[in-house]
Amino acid sequence: MNRESLIRRDSGMDPLLWAAAFGLMLLGAAFIFSATADADAAAHLPWWRYHATAHAVAFAGGIAVAAALCLVDYGRLARWSLVAYWGSIVLLIAVFLIGVSRNGAKRWIDLGPLQFQPSEFAKIAFLFALANFLSRPADELRLPGNFIKALLMALVPFALILKEPDLGSSLVFMPTALVMMLVAGVPRPLLGRFVGGASILAALILVDVLFAPPQWKFIKLEEYQRRRLLVYFGVDFVARGSTPEEARQARLLQRDTAMNVDQAMISIGSGGMTGRGWRQGTQHSLGFLPRLGAHNDFIFSVISEETGFIGSITVLGLYGVVFFTGIRIAGEARDRLGRLLAVGVTALLFTHVFVNIGMNLRLMPVTGIPLPLLSAGGTSVLCSLVAIGILQNIHLHRRHY
Repeated sequence: MNRESLIRRDSGMDPLLWAAAFGLMLLGAAFIFSATADADAAAHLPWWRYHATAHAVAFAGGIAVAAALCLVDYGRLARWSLVAYWGSIVLLIAVFLIGVSRNGAKRWIDLGPLQFQPSEFAKIAFLFALANFLSRPADELRLPGNFIKALLMALVPFALILKEPDLGSSLVFMPTALVMMLVAGVPRPLLGRFVGGASILAALILVDVLFAPPQWKFIKLEEYQRRRLLVYFGVDFVARGSTPEEARQARLLQRDTAMNVDQAMISIGSGGMTGRGWRQGTQHSLGFLPRLGAHNDFIFSVISEETGFIGSITVLGLYGVVFFTGIRIAGEARDRLGRLLAVGVTALLFTHVFVNIGMNLRLMPVTGIPLPLLSAGGTSVLCSLVAIGILQNIHLHRRHY
């Protein structure tokens, strides 16, 4: 029996994966339009400069790039993974030198008509580089030195993105890396010791941030980040010994800091079973949800208010299809590289969804992290579709023996 009869390349698309992705894209475009159309019209912008139009253009570009990726076997793409990884590190460093600032954060590189976030590209490059590194023989993965190298591959972009500061995007690297290392076969005692040490360090950081007097603090966070943590953990802003006026100012500051997440929860709760109807939401139209965040970090709240519990469950169901399809593709992959790539993509997308929706429900602290394919943002949309394209690539090039 010849090799051609033993090896079959399945050239079909994965229908469930793309049905879920297109469903999320349609919802994203519809509710970004709902959240921004009135403001865009009030600013007398032409239709091609509307947020929803830019979102649709990003979808078209992302689909084109994802389709192009599927033409090349992921094994060949992985050969360039280290080049892409270090290129993304250079871009992250370039942000500090030539990047533009918005709302106190320097996360974007401006190329005139095009602005992009290197942190989003770094996520994709990191997935390929780590999957390629972990594809080595199982005996080599038991060496502590290789475990440290794998951790450093995650820690370098994590630290650079955290410095921008972009806490939300930086958070996705470590969970994704740990899941990939677990699946690759890195000894669990090594992973357990790292998780235990990281948990102790995180607890000490929280104690320092939340309770240490200002003159004793070792961890320097941006003030807005510290206030968000205080709100999340329910710490009173009023210090002991405050005068009545100081207490009043502290309570006003606490109310203002908690307003976004409080209004997000009101939006979700006010939707009821079926919602108020498309473009009938009042939380964003009246400005209770932040104007700059309703179509980004809080798009889930907009959808929940206008479509209710049914719409929220639909969104979660579509993401569930993507996640379980990613796990299935990982199980069908022809080699360790494909399996690790599929697991990494699935873990990356899951972390985004968990943190963003958890933030809207006050299960997580407020951080600036997009909801894949739903939140506005050209770079985020493009890279989310590239991630979907990677899963499709692994599905296309799987072989059965």
